[in-house]
Amino acid sequence: MPLYDEINQMVNNKAMDRLKETLNDQDTVTLVDLIQELPRQKQVIAFRLLNKDLAIEVFEKLELNFQEELISSFAENEVIDLMTDLAPDDRARLLDELPAKVAERVMNVLSAQEREMTAELLGYKPETAGRIMNPEYISFKKGITVREALDQIRSQGLGTETVHTLYVTDPVRKLEGVLSLRVLVMADPGEKIENIMYDQPVSVSTFTDQEDVARLLQQQDLMAVPVVDRENRLVGIVTFDDAMDVIGEETTEDIFNMAGLSRPKEIESDRSRALISGSLRDVWKIRLPYLFIALVGGLLAGGVIETFEASLEAITALAFFIPVVMDMGGNVGTQSATIFARALVLGQINVRRFMQHLFREIGIGVSMGALLGLITGVIAGIWQQFPELGLVVGLSLTLTVTVASTLGFLIPFLLYKLGLDQAAGSNPIITTLKDITGLFIYFFLVDMFLGFML
Repeated sequence: MPLYDEINQMVNNKAMDRLKETLNDQDTVTLVDLIQELPRQKQVIAFRLLNKDLAIEVFEKLELNFQEELISSFAENEVIDLMTDLAPDDRARLLDELPAKVAERVMNVLSAQEREMTAELLGYKPETAGRIMNPEYISFKKGITVREALDQIRSQGLGTETVHTLYVTDPVRKLEGVLSLRVLVMADPGEKIENIMYDQPVSVSTFTDQEDVARLLQQQDLMAVPVVDRENRLVGIVTFDDAMDVIGEETTEDIFNMAGLSRPKEIESDRSRALISGSLRDVWKIRLPYLFIALVGGLLAGGVIETFEASLEAITALAFFIPVVMDMGGNVGTQSATIFARALVLGQINVRRFMQHLFREIGIGVSMGALLGLITGVIAGIWQQFPELGLVVGLSLTLTVTVASTLGFLIPFLLYKLGLDQAAGSNPIITTLKDITGLFIYFFLVDMFLGFML
C-alpha cells in the first residue's frame, strides 16, 4: 500500500501509536512530500507526531504557504517552541507572514540573543541579502593558528548552519579572507590562518537584491557567500539552500505574474478562484472585457480587408497568402510567449531586466522573419509566376514575424505592470494586435510594390 494511503488509513482508524512509529521511520524528503499532500487537518496530526528534531528538519523544508498553514493550526505554546528552534533567517522569513499579534508574542518569548538576531534581520529591506542571511557562522580573527581555528570550530560548529566555508576577519570584523574546511584540515596545525586563506573573497552587501545573491551562488558554484555591511564588516552568510529557495520563489512569482496567477498573490488568487468556481457574473467580469477587445479587433481586421477590397479584386492571388501571413504571426507570437514563460520558470530571465530580453527577442524575430520571408517569397513568386508578389509576401512575413515575436514578450509584461489579469488578457490582445498589424503591413506593401497594377 502506498505510504500516503497507509497514513490516511491510520489517521482514520486513530491508530496513533503505529502512525507515530511509521512517520518517524521516514526520511525528511519523504515526510515533506507526504505532509504537503495530506489534507490540512491530517497535516497537523502527522506533524505533531514527529520527534522534535525531525519536525524541525521537515518544517524548514516545507514551502512557505504550508508553514503558515501549520503555524495557524498550532496552539500558542507549540508555535513558540517551533519558532525558537528555527534558524534565525528561517524565523525572520516566517515572522514576516504571521499575523502581527502572533509575531509579537513569539518575539517576546525568544531569548535576548535570538530576539536581537531576528530583529536585526527584520530591520533590512525585504528581498535583500540582509533579510535572508543567517547571522550564525564561523569566522576567525587574523593571527590565530590552524590548531586554534579547529578548536574554535569544535566549540562553535554545532550552533551554526554550515562549517564547510569559513571566514577570516580583522579585529573589527572587516572581511579579510575565506577558506574551506578541507583546506583548514589539511594545513599544518602551526600555520597562521591568514597564510592559507583566499584573500579576495566574493561577497555581497546587506542591501544586494536576494535574487542577485542567489544567481551569484549558482553561477560561481559556492556553498555560501558572506554578507557585509557598508563598512565591509561581516554580518552574516547566505547559504546555497537559501539561494535555491529564493530562485524557486522568484521564478515562480515571475511566471505566475506573467500567467496572471499572482500579483499580488491575494488578488490573483481571488481572480483564479473566480474563474474556476465563481458565479457566471464573476467569470464574465474577468473574461468578457478581453474578448470584446478581440471582437473589436476582428471587426477592425475585417475593415482593413474591406479597405483593400479593390486590390483583392484586381489581384486575386493576394487572398491566397493572407492566411499564411496571419497564421505565421500567431504561431510566432505564441511561441515567443511560451519561450519567455519557460525561461522564467528556469530562472534564465529576469523581469527587472526586461528591456534587454525584449531587444534580443526583436533581433531574433527579425532573423527568423527574414529567413521565413525569403523562403515563402520565393515559393510565392514561382508559384504565381509573379516575382513582385513574392517580394510583397516575403517582406510582409518578415515584418509580421518580427512584430508578433515582440508582442509575445511585450503584452504579458505590460498587463503585469498595469496590474491586469494576464491569464485572461494576453492571448486575445496579442492575437488582435497581430491580426491588425499583419493585414495592414501586407496591404500597405501591396500598394507600395503593386500599386501600378491596381
